[in-house]
Amino acid sequence: MKKFNFRKVLDGLTASSPGSGSSGSGNSGGAAGSGSLHPGGTAGVLREEIQESLTSDYFQICKTVRHGFPYQPTALAFDPVQKILAIGTGTGAIRILGRPGVDCYCQHESGAAVLQLQFLINEGALVSASSDDTLHLWNLRQKRPAILHSLKFNRERITYCHLPFQSKWLYVGTERGNTHIVNIESFILSGYVIMWNKAIELSTKTHPGPVVHLSDSPRDEGKLLIGYENGTVVFWDLKSKRADLRVYYDEAIHSIDWHHEGKQFMCSHSDGSLTLWNLKSPSRPFQTTIPHGKSQREGRKSESCKPILKVEYKTCRNSEPFIIFSGGLSYDKACRRPSLTIMHGKAITVLEMDHPIVEFLTLCETPYPNEFQEPYAVVVLLEKDLIVVDLTQSNFPIFENPYPMDIHESPVTCTAYFADCPPDLILVLYSIGVKHKKQGYSTKEWPISGGAWNLGAQTYPEIIITGHADGSIKFWDASAITLQMLYKLKTSKVFEKQKVGEGKQTCEIVEEDPFAIQMIYWCPESRIFCVSGVSAYVIIYKFSRHEITTEIVSLEVRLQYDVEDIITPEPETSPPFPDLSSQLPSSRSLSGSTNTVASEGVTKDSIPCLNVKTRPVRMPPGYQAELVIQLVWVDGEPPQQITSLAVSSAYGIVAFGNCNGLAVVDFIQKTVLLSMGTFDLYRSSDLYQRQPRSPRKNKQFIADNFCMRGLSNFYPDLTKRIRTSYQSLTELNDSPVPLELERCKSPTSGLATRTPEAAPGFYRNEIPAVRQRNQVHHLPDHVNGHCTSPTSQSCGSGKRLSSADVSKVNRWGPGRPPFRKAQSAACMEISLPVTTEETRENSYNRSRSSSISSIDKDSKEAITALYFMESFARKNDSTISPCLFVGTSLGMVLIISLNLPLADEQRFTEPVMVLPSGTFLSLKGAVLTFSCMDRTGGLMQPPYEVWRDPNNIDENEKSWRRKLVMNSSSVSQEIGDHQYAIICSEKQAKVFSLPSQTCLYVHNITETSFILQANVVVMCNSACLTCFCANGHIMIMSLPSLRPMLDVNYLPLTDMRIARTFCFSNEGQALYLVSPTEIQRLTYSQEMCDNLQDMLGDLFTPIETPEAQNRGFLKGLFGGSGQTFDREELFGEASAGRASRSLAQHIPGPGGIEGVKGAAGGVMGELTRARIALDERGQRLGELEEKTAGMMTSAEAFSKHAHELMLKYKDKKWYQF
Repeated sequence: MKKFNFRKVLDGLTASSPGSGSSGSGNSGGAAGSGSLHPGGTAGVLREEIQESLTSDYFQICKTVRHGFPYQPTALAFDPVQKILAIGTGTGAIRILGRPGVDCYCQHESGAAVLQLQFLINEGALVSASSDDTLHLWNLRQKRPAILHSLKFNRERITYCHLPFQSKWLYVGTERGNTHIVNIESFILSGYVIMWNKAIELSTKTHPGPVVHLSDSPRDEGKLLIGYENGTVVFWDLKSKRADLRVYYDEAIHSIDWHHEGKQFMCSHSDGSLTLWNLKSPSRPFQTTIPHGKSQREGRKSESCKPILKVEYKTCRNSEPFIIFSGGLSYDKACRRPSLTIMHGKAITVLEMDHPIVEFLTLCETPYPNEFQEPYAVVVLLEKDLIVVDLTQSNFPIFENPYPMDIHESPVTCTAYFADCPPDLILVLYSIGVKHKKQGYSTKEWPISGGAWNLGAQTYPEIIITGHADGSIKFWDASAITLQMLYKLKTSKVFEKQKVGEGKQTCEIVEEDPFAIQMIYWCPESRIFCVSGVSAYVIIYKFSRHEITTEIVSLEVRLQYDVEDIITPEPETSPPFPDLSSQLPSSRSLSGSTNTVASEGVTKDSIPCLNVKTRPVRMPPGYQAELVIQLVWVDGEPPQQITSLAVSSAYGIVAFGNCNGLAVVDFIQKTVLLSMGTFDLYRSSDLYQRQPRSPRKNKQFIADNFCMRGLSNFYPDLTKRIRTSYQSLTELNDSPVPLELERCKSPTSGLATRTPEAAPGFYRNEIPAVRQRNQVHHLPDHVNGHCTSPTSQSCGSGKRLSSADVSKVNRWGPGRPPFRKAQSAACMEISLPVTTEETRENSYNRSRSSSISSIDKDSKEAITALYFMESFARKNDSTISPCLFVGTSLGMVLIISLNLPLADEQRFTEPVMVLPSGTFLSLKGAVLTFSCMDRTGGLMQPPYEVWRDPNNIDENEKSWRRKLVMNSSSVSQEIGDHQYAIICSEKQAKVFSLPSQTCLYVHNITETSFILQANVVVMCNSACLTCFCANGHIMIMSLPSLRPMLDVNYLPLTDMRIARTFCFSNEGQALYLVSPTEIQRLTYSQEMCDNLQDMLGDLFTPIETPEAQNRGFLKGLFGGSGQTFDREELFGEASAGRASRSLAQHIPGPGGIEGVKGAAGGVMGELTRARIALDERGQRLGELEEKTAGMMTSAEAFSKHAHELMLKYKDKKWYQF
């Protein structure tokens, strides 16, 4: 029988009562997934004062632009008139690039790899050939290109395509060796086919292989050059339908290119050779060279080299021709990097590349193949880069790339997005970063300059920050949907370089990339910048315009604490309040220690993972290291990676946490204020202290299993892991922990139990430096990056985890990944016994001794969220004070009170007091984010210090005072609540009224999934809560009522990369790393979606096609065939007929109507429109013909019946009727 829930009845009565008229929920009743008023809410007057202006009409999800290098590139094309470049990828994507700001992303629905791209030069169209043997025609005359037509080949595989300049007939070569012809306008296959057995000689018994090259002769458009893989080249006469000549070579052919006069062509072969052929003597090559082969004696064949994959033969009017090719290096130079060779006369230049060459194109002055080409640049598409070489200078410099193609220079490990930041920051960062740019680029303008782009209506500045695996930080200007590099910071410069053989001694816990960035915190107003790395360190940077040389200050913090293996003595054997003095030494193991020295024993202790430079370091203008904080090894156990980070420039305090606990550091006085395990954060504010615990012997540490893992685990395929994650979410076991599992708990060291009176001294870190080892070592277990006890992992099976299971669990990546189901499950199973009033208000005061024991029995509780703000530390406080909100992986929220010196001068000398306030709030699932609103509904930003240059000599001479901006609203003298605290976990969101700590609203966001990223953002001058779930949903809720505004199934999570890099920002902006090399930006603003067309660049601009050069009378007379070649007459349906329908299938594209409208201004558009009109007229004529034929049939039938009737009554008299 279903259990009756009386609380839901109360929820319904409360939501429907007149006093809660503006509860902000359309679905009252407390159902999951809907905002509802908490039953204990008593602030009805406060709710009515806030008028929420946001509605669902303000929100819509839309992709805006994609930045970065195209992932897995496969093809390249260039329009020499429009000057735009197209790149095809192995994922079916096409990136079209023009001048800076003109960047378009297209995607084939099938996802098949792009094999080849062909521009319809100066027509605003593009043909793509994909690996599923389909041709697509893209319309580029609209800002978002669309497919007009598709042609799917059913029986043959496409290998090569060629579209002659100003032609509407596309030549398509296939794997079987046949050549088909497609009409570009109608995308219908012509009946004209060049079969492979007709092209080769009848005496040839072997198949020539796939078609690898197709091109028409520059001298005669009626001649087609067909290259086959096995070395056969056929010069085909299209009119007579026969081969004029055939060329045979022993080595396989990879590419062919014509001389502009049409009398010679050059082939590249698989043995590293280049052959030049003359049409007058096709029996043997006119010239054969192996450019990188060793010279041999006469009569002996030159040494073979690696295949030359592509060659281009370009002529110049006033100099020797250019021969440019990729590959062809000698086999004995196996270690040499991929190269591009440029042969100009007798000079041979080899350009070595950092990555394998995918494709290259030579940019020429003219689009006509029968004129001097005059090459001026080479576009080289590499596997992970795009470079353009300047051919007009003898040293062949490269152009400076204006596109953000180097996002992936080192793998991206984290991102941060700041919209509507201070406008002067972009200029300041650019002026600093431009001084460190590389030199030696070509002085000429970027040659890919097509398209048009305007700034648009969006004017607020945006900055994107990316953290990388090599420890570098990049600042990007992301204003107006562009991306430009501003400034690069290398965090690895504060550490000593690791010598060969030292890595395993000092940094065993990180397999690779010990400087990888995990978390970023930036305050744009104060310009304080803070990062945490994979090697358990935190670096605080301050911005300065002046160069300095100084020593780097560092602190080492011991933060290693076990909550497992607790043995509680009998109550009668231990006093309830133990002697404080006897516990002082043991507490030192949890407090911060500075300048510690590594122990010389086998077991590592007090050793940081990295060594900070001890000598003075020159710091250029920009961000300069202020303080380095490192977690150290404790009794052979490595420090856990940092899972949360927060900085307050106004307070001068940085806080960070991990699986073990929380550390608070004063970066003004360079002292550790607090270093405590999460368990002790509860206990330090509990008036009823628990009994001391007895220690046990140390457990040997296994060096092969570490909690921290290298960057190699950042980007694996996580489909199986995600499936497992969902199973653990939906298959929770509510059964109690078996007794035998309680016996399996290993002991831990005894910790100090302190009275409340002694607590402030403890947090000041004034205890003498006494180093004491913990009494026990445990092998930390990991579930998705979080430490959990074997007990919590084996609740269902009743078994203890084996070492194999531990190593299996340890495969999860470093830090706090978004998958924290084990902690969520544990949180759901914990029952915190409180009073009825506390349950109603969902808050906990200091008296919670009975709840501590349940936490003891559970897994380690990681610190997952931190937030500084001016708020009410305790229930019913009358004034606001500096507070630190701490969220844990078990859904608990603790408020820590910060006692700062009142006078500004005393801040540099007087101590800062840090004391847990005893306030506890709880949510379902790990806490993700905090925020605060005033009683009018305005978002309260944390206080900050106004930036001033710390190294400015003029300012230092004056009286130096810190200028603070406190954004907190003034507290009214009226009795009542004054703030809203918004807290979001991976399962639900809650809004608390402060200082009463009443839960006003609660919204169960998801039951079957979990939230990966959540943030409180400003949208149209109002605040809202944005969430991204593991099931791909993006959800937005209004504040403070938590009414759902948007719920869209945007992107199923298929990769850890998306989860680690997805972030929301103000003004409806968001981004994530869609591939290892690309950043996808999106908007959830309806206004920006409506204005997006105005912000995007135009790919096509009307440009007149350059006129062909006058060849002159003698050249026209003796240079070649002067007769015109009508392809329509030869390939049209009237003469060639239609191809078999089973050979290819025509598929109309979704952009057909838009394509016709967009192409109305060009020649191709006119032809397309005329073709459509002709088809419509033909249909009407056909209908008229059918009607006429029907009338003629009726007339004949009527005449026949009339004739038969006449014959019947012809001989009868009138009286016989």
